[in-house]
Amino acid sequence: MNRYIVMTAVLTIMLLIGLGCEKEQVKVVMPSPVTAEEPQQIKPEQAVKPEPNLPQTPTIEPPAASSVEPSPAQPAEANAPQSQAATTRPSPAAQLCDRCTKLLNTYVDQQGMVDYRILSRRKLELLEVLDMFKNFNRSEYNSLSKEDKLAFWINAYNLEFIRIILDNYPIQSTRVLRLFWPPNSIQHIKGLWDQNKFIIMDEEFTLQEVDKRFFQDEFDDPRVFFAICYGTVSGLPLRNEAYCGTDLSRQLDEQVMSNLASGRAFRIERENKTVFLSAVLKDTWNGRHFIDKYGTDLKFKQQPPEMRAVMNFLTYYLPAQDVDFLETGNYAVEFMRYDWTLNERAGQ
Repeated sequence: MNRYIVMTAVLTIMLLIGLGCEKEQVKVVMPSPVTAEEPQQIKPEQAVKPEPNLPQTPTIEPPAASSVEPSPAQPAEANAPQSQAATTRPSPAAQLCDRCTKLLNTYVDQQGMVDYRILSRRKLELLEVLDMFKNFNRSEYNSLSKEDKLAFWINAYNLEFIRIILDNYPIQSTRVLRLFWPPNSIQHIKGLWDQNKFIIMDEEFTLQEVDKRFFQDEFDDPRVFFAICYGTVSGLPLRNEAYCGTDLSRQLDEQVMSNLASGRAFRIERENKTVFLSAVLKDTWNGRHFIDKYGTDLKFKQQPPEMRAVMNFLTYYLPAQDVDFLETGNYAVEFMRYDWTLNERAGQ
């Protein structure tokens, strides 16, 4: 083998001298029999370089055309945030509650007084909310919890009450009626409770019908009578937020306790041995509606059945010393004088 290499080298040198070629040209055309026989013996400078356009690594086949095209699932993924937002969107009942709260918080103050003057100029805001009650889907309503349904009717009643007042605002009175009630009393509004009609879920109602059908009969929760609008100074203050089913029990309990604590619904004069109650708790007004849940023959035996039920109800919300006085004390029960003046914010 060595002898063969030496002879090849001598012949190559003689050929180069004879042809006068340059060293670089010889490298390109020089035969390299060793390359085929013993590639491990080839020196780095003798290796034939691969052409630039030939890959030195295994070729990776490109993916099939169908695998790189957008799949049908991709548009859905692009819309995923919207779909998620749709699933977390508030329910119709929650949306209605939010709209009612926004309206009440804007036009009703902490004392339950209403800014009728400003609201009369922006009546469209109220009508838009009432349209939500009017067009509320009955199937959606039927699927609501008992708490959501009761909250629905309290809010509807309160806002329709305000709407009727606005339809008659400023209140007009006659000389004869002013002998009995103040000039801006709601008593001057003809048929306030039983003649002014409105539509809810495509059904006609009056305030009286809503009161009888839902507050007195279907739901039978006397706390409601501390929550509905009376439109008067002596009426229990209107809450400046809507009632919502998820928080209804707490809201109603707060409404009862705040009215009792304020002296507007309950007051004790121990020195005179007298208990004063709001006129809305009279047996001829709402008192009789406490009997089913709070009627008792065990306490307050000196009182008629309606008053026993009312007094029993109060013991769940009054301080211990007041409860003790009601249950064991000797006293007379009187009702506070009722002021029918419109519950209009001061300075209007």
